[in-house]
Amino acid sequence: MSDHGPITRPGELPDDHEHAEHDGHGHGGIGKYLAVFVALCFLTTMSFLTYSPLWPWRDEPQVGWAFMMAVSCTKAMLVVLFFMHVLWEANWKYVLTIPAAMMAIFLCIMLVPDIGMRNRMVSQERALHMARESDVKLLEQAAEAALLEGMPAH
Repeated sequence: MSDHGPITRPGELPDDHEHAEHDGHGHGGIGKYLAVFVALCFLTTMSFLTYSPLWPWRDEPQVGWAFMMAVSCTKAMLVVLFFMHVLWEANWKYVLTIPAAMMAIFLCIMLVPDIGMRNRMVSQERALHMARESDVKLLEQAAEAALLEGMPAH
């Protein structure tokens, strides 16, 4: 049986009691929203831990970025499904979301060549001011040295 309302015959109105129950607050109550809130807090903590010493892949930033993207997508999905009530919408939600998702994926794929080849043809002025890998390493070493100098001796 469908959850979209009571089945009636043509010309017949549903009972007021049944209609009142289905009207507004059949989305699981406050407990479900609190569970989603706790899940969002947990996921936020997990993404925060990627910057802590407890993170096992500190030398591989791509792993942290991929993990944080997965956590961000999960958090966005929870917000959309529960707080924007998309979970309880009719099937027409797919008519809106699937084409939009396909367009977003298409645009990302179309931008890959631009991002991947952005350094192949640059002006001389931009090439002079571009950050290089050796510059980044020098900056990291300088920051570590400054951090060690600022720490009190034990």
